[in-house]
Amino acid sequence: MSLSHIAAEYMLSDALLPDPGSSRAKGLRLELPSDRLLKFVTVGLPVCLASLAFAREFSAGSQISCFSPTNFTGKQSAYADTACWDSLIHHGFDAEGHAVTKSLWALKVFPYSLLVVAVLMYLPYLLWRYAAAPALHSDLLFIIDELDKSYNRSVRLVQHMRKVQQASAEPERFWEEYERARQERYFEFPLLERYLTCKQHTHALVFIYILRNLLLLLFLAATCLYLVFLHLNIFFQDEFSCSIKTGLLQAEPHIPALIPCKIVFFSIFQLISFSVGSVYILLTPVVIYNALQLCQWDKGLLSVYEMLPAFDLLSRRMLSCPLNDLNVILLFLRANISELTSFSRLSAVSTLREATANKEDIDTVIDFMTLLAGLETTKPKH
Repeated sequence: MSLSHIAAEYMLSDALLPDPGSSRAKGLRLELPSDRLLKFVTVGLPVCLASLAFAREFSAGSQISCFSPTNFTGKQSAYADTACWDSLIHHGFDAEGHAVTKSLWALKVFPYSLLVVAVLMYLPYLLWRYAAAPALHSDLLFIIDELDKSYNRSVRLVQHMRKVQQASAEPERFWEEYERARQERYFEFPLLERYLTCKQHTHALVFIYILRNLLLLLFLAATCLYLVFLHLNIFFQDEFSCSIKTGLLQAEPHIPALIPCKIVFFSIFQLISFSVGSVYILLTPVVIYNALQLCQWDKGLLSVYEMLPAFDLLSRRMLSCPLNDLNVILLFLRANISELTSFSRLSAVSTLREATANKEDIDTVIDFMTLLAGLETTKPKH
């Protein structure tokens, strides 16, 4: 056996992929990087700011400062502050002089409303996790495993072709048999291709993914509208008139009807609401982009695997409308490209294939590997 044949034998043996074992099932990512970023920001930001608001409230004590009459004792002033903070009702007069009241309770419940916002932002993630992630995990595990197996089958087929070619007494007869086998599609492995074709006709994953983004977009818009409502109605009124003539003090004649009060940390509420609203507005284009990326195919990944025998999902133009489960699976295959070992191998082969002079003789990975195996001297030129 010549040195070139021995080198080719070692090369083909090293080209086989090892068995990944059970580590692949644990390492699959069931969220796109942009979706993971959205979940981290939309849920984590209001929780963090609500925690800071609660910490400030517990450490600072009273949230308002009322200007009690000079004859009030310290305990009476503290009672006035507590009573006004518990009621948070502004007593004023309209243009005609009629008494009107305005509730400022939204300031008190604002940290709790941030926690409600965080729960709402977490609901789309829960929908995806329990309604789509189990099926997506099974699809990804099967497709990645089959793609790697198809690559290994191709390498083993090349090894067998080398042995048959070396044992053949008539090289021309060998290449005639090879071309006939290709025309009759003896080299194809139809299970994976048919499985991907079936995924073009299902829409469960794409429906849940679009619903997830629509819910997230709806919650972002609702939160921004809620913050705008607070700013227009409450967040520009840091002073209010409070009535403390209630309870035991209702019959006291020396107590005034209204006392002025001021919210001490009013600017903190404004800063928190402005931060949440600004970040959510900036995240809205990201949500829209995540939904719109399903409107076009990611053909880069499957085009590399068309080097495998009879894997021609793209060349036969089987990719029609991109709004189906196959496009969602392709997006997550791209996110799990590190688990797809054969992709890097075929990408390298594809790069070498583009740099080869006789491109007309290279149609599949089998053609390319037969050239590397030293069979180009006997293969007839087209």
